[in-house]
Amino acid sequence: MKTLLAIGVWCLLFVLCWPLAILALVAWPFIWLVSLPLRLVGITFTALFAFLRALFLLPARLLGGGPVAA
Repeated sequence: MKTLLAIGVWCLLFVLCWPLAILALVAWPFIWLVSLPLRLVGITFTALFAFLRALFLLPARLLGGGPVAA
C-alpha cells in the first residue's frame, strides 16, 4: 500500500512539475545510499541498549523477579 501511494504521489508530481519529478527519481537512490550508515548506527544502538538492559536486569531475574514487560 505504501508503494502504491508513493507511485501515485510521484505521478501527481510528474503532472504538476515534471522536472522536479525526474530529479526526485534520479536522486532517490543516492539519498537511500546516504541513509544506510545512519540506519546501521540506529540498529547498533538499539541492540546495545537492549544488551545493557538485559545485563542490568539479570540479577533481579536470577533472584526471582519475573520477566519485565517492555
